[in-house]
Amino acid sequence: MTSDHRTDENSGEEPRVVVRDRRRIDPQTGQVRPASEEPAPGEPGHEQVTDQGGQVSDEAPSQEAELKAQLDERTADLQRLQAEYANYRKRIDRDREAVVTQAKASVASELLPVLDDIERAAQHGDLTGAFKAVADKLAATLERVGLEGFGHDGEPFDPSVHEAVQHDTSPDVPGPTVTAVLRRGYRFGDRVVRAALVGVTDHEPAAAPAAPGPSAEGGGTGDWFEPTGADTPPAGRADEQN
Repeated sequence: MTSDHRTDENSGEEPRVVVRDRRRIDPQTGQVRPASEEPAPGEPGHEQVTDQGGQVSDEAPSQEAELKAQLDERTADLQRLQAEYANYRKRIDRDREAVVTQAKASVASELLPVLDDIERAAQHGDLTGAFKAVADKLAATLERVGLEGFGHDGEPFDPSVHEAVQHDTSPDVPGPTVTAVLRRGYRFGDRVVRAALVGVTDHEPAAAPAAPGPSAEGGGTGDWFEPTGADTPPAGRADEQN
């Protein structure tokens, strides 16, 4: 056990007494104390510092609080780095998926004229035999990777996906309706690759029925009749009678 006297010569203050217990044998248990073991507060060997007022202050709690603050700071830094890395991974995955989708859509858009020729051949009855088998495989492959066709008779007109090139009116439709598809449209996922060329028919109110005319037999209320010559004497005869 050693004692250190620390004196401030300039200030003339009383020295602080620091007691350090270096004994390897614990005076209470009688067992050998490990070199790394720090005595608990209040036990022999715990470092105590006596200030000028004679009060004893513990240095261990202040060191423990400092270590805990450093641990909390390192933990916060680690959590922040983990959150930034997770956001980075999500952004990279999203960008990679967007690039793949863009590449597929670009290839599919180059094959749209081929699909148009296949559709016209089917309408004319020329899509038969081996040509039909190849066309079906091509259409199935493009549909499997995400290409979807749209534009059918009877569907509501949508200016975001339809391009109207013809317009008509009819009382048979409730609103703007696609009544003719001149070229099919295609979308890839949420992206419209090509708008559909369509003819649109808008609603036209039916004509009101014509109002009934005056009755041919007459005699109705409010009917007006032109007097005939038989009922009205000629002007000359009237003068002669007068």
